[in-house]
Amino acid sequence: MAEPINLNKARKARQRDGARAKAAENRVRFGRTKAETTVSKLEAEKARRALDQAKRED
Repeated sequence: MAEPINLNKARKARQRDGARAKAAENRVRFGRTKAETTVSKLEAEKARRALDQAKRED
């Protein structure tokens, strides 16, 4: 006969696993330092300006 399980513990374990997965995803998504964010914004702005300068007027 199978060993009975506590459904509350199983539910809470499933929620913990979900929270850990979400935390890992958030670390990847939002885990950049302020310096890295600033550098990427400056690079994007520089690329945008270079593209605007290369446009031809029709």
